[in-house]
Amino acid sequence: MTDARHLDLGIVTPALTLLPGAHARWEEDADFADVVTVVQAADRLGYHHCTCSEHVALPVEVAEVRGGRYYDPLSVFGALAAQTTAIRFATHVLVLGYHHPLEIAKRYGTLDVVSGGRVVLGVGVGSLAEEFALLDVPFAERGDRADDALRALRAALGRAVPEYEGEHYAFAGMIVDPHAVQNRVPIWIGGRTFRSWRRAVALGDGWAPFGLRTSEIAGMLDRLPPPADRPFAVVLQPERPLDPAAEPERVAEQLERFAAAGATAVNARFVHHSPAHYVEQLEALVAVQAGV
Repeated sequence: MTDARHLDLGIVTPALTLLPGAHARWEEDADFADVVTVVQAADRLGYHHCTCSEHVALPVEVAEVRGGRYYDPLSVFGALAAQTTAIRFATHVLVLGYHHPLEIAKRYGTLDVVSGGRVVLGVGVGSLAEEFALLDVPFAERGDRADDALRALRAALGRAVPEYEGEHYAFAGMIVDPHAVQNRVPIWIGGRTFRSWRRAVALGDGWAPFGLRTSEIAGMLDRLPPPADRPFAVVLQPERPLDPAAEPERVAEQLERFAAAGATAVNARFVHHSPAHYVEQLEALVAVQAGV
């Protein structure tokens, strides 16, 4: 069991995605400078990572449920890399089917270079059929293609002349320069099913689920333990936003529940009413963790 004091703290970066009924009013009109303020504070306070998700385009009716705003993670993280020093940049998540593995290796390998080795690739299989159709990508076979893409990515990341031959992707004799500077770029698998957990154990360096209760996650980890042959992250997200400034005891209990369930890291979501209030919550969560 992880000690709650040793959980890595990350943030679901505000303003980059607007989920209906789940965002603060200030985020609707936030400038990117507000995002920079928040992430710089997280960087200063020792937070492990910040996140940014991906969607290319959503049908209007789908956006009513999933939200319509999704900043592009590569652009966002490139800008934030120039204004921070240590915080990592976690895509949560890239949809594997939307990209050739070498495209990801080149673009996020370049980000790894310019950020000084701070990339975490959070990836997922995807679930929005309309977006797959828009991009002319097969939807029905997305799971098998994602597994092959993961193997291809592991063969390509950090290598100038990668080689791979799989069922859907194959490459050799091609130069990828620049390429990631990390010896092993962490790959976290997103999802909310036991299959996503199996995929993470088999092919990833971590699991970052969403929309699951802590008890459900603990049950999955009991059925199939994390791998013991490599560092492996289990990154959990609270079911409702944290308010460490107003409810430090409840937040401390949440951290302890996460640790008991097998978490190694947290994707924190906060109650917040302004960028300044968000920074106060960042500070309060660090203080709560120190006192656990």
